[in-house]
Amino acid sequence: MKTKMPEPEIITRKGKPVSVILPIEIYQEMLERLEDADDIEWLKKARKKPQSFRNLDEALADLGA
Repeated sequence: MKTKMPEPEIITRKGKPVSVILPIEIYQEMLERLEDADDIEWLKKARKKPQSFRNLDEALADLGA
């Protein structure tokens, strides 16, 4: 059974909306979705760049330097 989420409370100043109060669960879900969207955008950009590879010894040498 789905429970109805409470309506967000909108805070206004001089008749204009300036803030929103909403349940923490909804806020956390929004943050997760934004992070997912950011990750997808990063992946799209990364896929457009040419890939290059190094052998393991070179990579380890760079890390040790």
